[in-house]
Amino acid sequence: MSATVPATMTAIEITEFGDPQVLRPATRPVPAPGGGEVLVRVEAAGVNFPDVAQRRGGYAPPPGASDIPGLEIAGIVVGLGSGVAALEPGDPVCALVSGGGYAQYCTAPERQCLPVPAGRTMIEAAAIPETFFTAWTNLFDGGRMEAGQWVLIHGGSGGIGTACIQLAHVFGARVLATARTAEKCRACEDLGAVRAINYVDEDFVAVVHQLTQGDGVDLILDMVAGDYVARNIEALKVEGRLVQIAVMKGPEAMVPLAAVMRKRLVLTGSTLRPRTVAQKGAIADALRENVWPLIEAGRIGPLIHSTFALADAAAAHRLMESSEHIGKIVLTN
Repeated sequence: MSATVPATMTAIEITEFGDPQVLRPATRPVPAPGGGEVLVRVEAAGVNFPDVAQRRGGYAPPPGASDIPGLEIAGIVVGLGSGVAALEPGDPVCALVSGGGYAQYCTAPERQCLPVPAGRTMIEAAAIPETFFTAWTNLFDGGRMEAGQWVLIHGGSGGIGTACIQLAHVFGARVLATARTAEKCRACEDLGAVRAINYVDEDFVAVVHQLTQGDGVDLILDMVAGDYVARNIEALKVEGRLVQIAVMKGPEAMVPLAAVMRKRLVLTGSTLRPRTVAQKGAIADALRENVWPLIEAGRIGPLIHSTFALADAAAAHRLMESSEHIGKIVLTN
């Protein structure tokens, strides 16, 4: 490890489960990278809804992960664990991590690190890993998306939603998205959605059937759950796929199994945080090959709504919980 790395750092602790004010700066030891890991001096860290869920007490870190929130970072490599082969101190990287991002230093598996895309800032780079890893694996691995298919993205104006819209559009899908204001709907359409549906004023099932001549969509990515599950099944075409990526309205739902059987539907879902380094590394490889050239060419990329200093993490969480943002919220050091 570099001699310039201090012994301690500032990190954001969850002092108890509760509202945003439980997020407070604290002094912590700088973590040491383990085998296959690098130590990153964090310049920016993305804020995601799983961080909010962890703060509330509903999303515990997996075994061995840091209790410090934060699942995506960008910064400079300053230390190497044993077995690291492709990275060196001084390399600018962004990384998917299992925790620890809300800090001045964070360890990351080398397999989950990617170079900061050419032409992109550290703030932009920090807003990429969690959202684009999630978007890629759910669209292509779980959802088996193909060009020409109809895809419905719920929560289209959030960090994951904006990434999903862009990826689905650039790979040839016909994208629909839901959002709750006219401004958010316009943002979804600017990113490539054929039509954004304001779910406050419109029934997304009716709009789907109108636009698809009654067929329904091939694929739905949903982060709402609850009563959306039955409505999603109604909106899917024969042999369509529903991929559940969050459960913001709760994990319990009534599932009309007769419709699932009649339409021969596939209902699946995923989480990213508990996966192994090898599994996340495979997603990183796919992003490096298929997505990084598009980001560097400016064809797709994170939409940054606002930034906050690390010490203002509580304010960042208040904004996220207000749902007033479009795109990503980022903490900076």
